[in-house]
Amino acid sequence: MSTKGGFGRRRILTGALAAAAAVLLPTPGIAQQRKPGIQGHMAPALKIDWWIDAQGKPTSFDLMAERGKWVYLKFWQSWCPGCHRHGLPSLEKFVRVFKDEPRVAAAGVQTVFEGFRTNTRDEVRKTQLQYNLAIPMGHDAGNPDGDHLPHTMRSYRSGGTPWVVIVRPDGRVVYNGFNINVDKLIAHVQQDLA
Repeated sequence: MSTKGGFGRRRILTGALAAAAAVLLPTPGIAQQRKPGIQGHMAPALKIDWWIDAQGKPTSFDLMAERGKWVYLKFWQSWCPGCHRHGLPSLEKFVRVFKDEPRVAAAGVQTVFEGFRTNTRDEVRKTQLQYNLAIPMGHDAGNPDGDHLPHTMRSYRSGGTPWVVIVRPDGRVVYNGFNINVDKLIAHVQQDLA
């Protein structure tokens, strides 16, 4: 295989990303065909000015500071039925499995693009406690009088909520979609860390 101009390296990287995505997608079908979000690209900074820690105190979360770790990002809204049915329980399971693993990080972001009076900052803390999520949780509200989309949704090209983003230790997004098979994800990350 030629490596002239980086072509061979790109082919290997593209193959590795496709293999990781195939493992992480919930089922074969339309989600694999449409290549959601920014899969394969470097994860953009999270430009969120409101974060709380596990105790509900103000904190911050910076993806650059998490470089070298697997990162699970969950975008959700408090009034989203799918978030409560499978999105947040999947995040809770992932966090529980990796709670003592320093090479794994997770964060939740309430990406508000509708229901601005319901999907509030107070709901972030309630949701954090409901699912026992001892992780940073942020609130990114769009402009109710403007285009409605918060920065996080625009930069990750998410399609709504619940939305999952998986970032590899090198900072590249390997999954960006509505749903994920959390058991396969856990097995994949455990194998990578072994």
